[in-house]
Amino acid sequence: MIYLDNSATTRVLPEAADAAYRAMTEQFYNPASAYKPAVAAEKAVEAARARLAAALFCVTGELLYTSGGTESNNIAITGLLKPLRVKRRIVTTAGEHPSVYEVFRALEDAPDTEVVFIGLNADGTINLSALEAALTAETALVSVMHVNNEVGAVNDLDAILALLKQHAPAALLHSDGVQAFCKLPFVPIAADLYSISAHKFHAPKGVGALYVKSGVRFAGGQAGGGQERNLRSGTTNVPGILGLDAALMQYRAHQAQWIANMRSCKLRLWQNLSTIPDVLLNGPASEAGAPHILNVSFPGVHGEVLVNALSELEIYVSTGSACSTHKKGQNRMLGAMGITGARAEGALRVSLCPFNTLEEMDAAAATLAEQVTFLRRFQRR
Repeated sequence: MIYLDNSATTRVLPEAADAAYRAMTEQFYNPASAYKPAVAAEKAVEAARARLAAALFCVTGELLYTSGGTESNNIAITGLLKPLRVKRRIVTTAGEHPSVYEVFRALEDAPDTEVVFIGLNADGTINLSALEAALTAETALVSVMHVNNEVGAVNDLDAILALLKQHAPAALLHSDGVQAFCKLPFVPIAADLYSISAHKFHAPKGVGALYVKSGVRFAGGQAGGGQERNLRSGTTNVPGILGLDAALMQYRAHQAQWIANMRSCKLRLWQNLSTIPDVLLNGPASEAGAPHILNVSFPGVHGEVLVNALSELEIYVSTGSACSTHKKGQNRMLGAMGITGARAEGALRVSLCPFNTLEEMDAAAATLAEQVTFLRRFQRR
C-alpha cells in the first residue's frame, strides 16, 4: 500500500496515539472539575497549550482549542464580524477551502456586508494586484489561506499584511494555516488570526486550534459552559489536545529532516511523472511551493477514473480536497487559477508525509504511467 493523500488526513503517530489513549483511559477526568485528578488534567492541557504557543511564537492566552480546521475557520470569520455594527467589506479568494469560502458565500446575504472574491495567479497564489484594488477604508476582514490545499502554493502573508496596513489599516487578516502548520518552518505568525488542524500533522482527528492576536475584538464561537476563556464552550477534548501535543513535539524535534524528505519525494515523483506524455504540472514549480503537495493533470483521463484505478492497486491519491470530493462539477480552486476543461478533469493531487520514500515515488509513478497509457486508449475521439 502506498498512501499519498496526506492533505486529506494523516496516519496518527504512535506517540500521539499513545498520548490520546492514556488520556482516555488514565487521565479521563473533566478539566473543569475541582478535584485533584481533574486539576492534573487541566494542568496537562495548559502545558500542551504552552508548547503550541511556543511553536506559533505567541502567548497561551492567544490560543483557543477547537474541533479542527473547519471550526477554527468558521469562528475566526464570524467571531470577528459579530461585534461590528457598521457597514463592512470582507475580502477572500475564489480558491479558499470550503470552510472559508462557504462562510463568505453565506455572508453575501448579510445586511451591511459587501463580500469580495478575488482571483488567483496561475501558480495558485493570491493575485496581490487584485487584492490591492479590492482594499478600501471599509474593509474589515481579509481571509487568505497560507498554503493552497489543492496545489501547494504558498501565499506571502507578510506582503498581504503590508497591503492591509497601507490601504485598509483597520482590516484584520485571517489565514487558514491547516496545510502550512508543521509543513513550513516555524516562524512568527504574520496574521491576526490563524487556523490549524491536528489530523493534518499526524495527530488525532477532531481537534485543532485558533490563534487570535491579543487586542483583536473577537466574539468567539459556540456558547455554553464558558471553556476556552468563554470564547469556545464545550467539554475540553483532553485526548485530542494531548495527542496534538505529542505529534507537535515530534515535528519540532524532526522538522528540518521531515520537510527535506517530503521535498525530495516530491521532486523525485515529478521527475518520474514528467516523462509521461502530455502530463501537466498545476501550481508552482516542483521545487517551489509547500514540500508535500503536487498537483498534476493527465488530459484524456478523468481524475476520478484514475483515482479508482490506482485504488484497486492500493495506491491512494485524490482529485482534490476531501471536503469537496463528493461535490459534482468543476474544481473551483483550479478554476480560479484558470485551469478548466480536460486539464481540470484530468487533475490529481498527490500529498506526502515525512514517512514516504523515494522507492514509493518510483513505484507510484511507474503504476501511474501504466494506468494513464491504458486509460487513454478509451478516451473520446
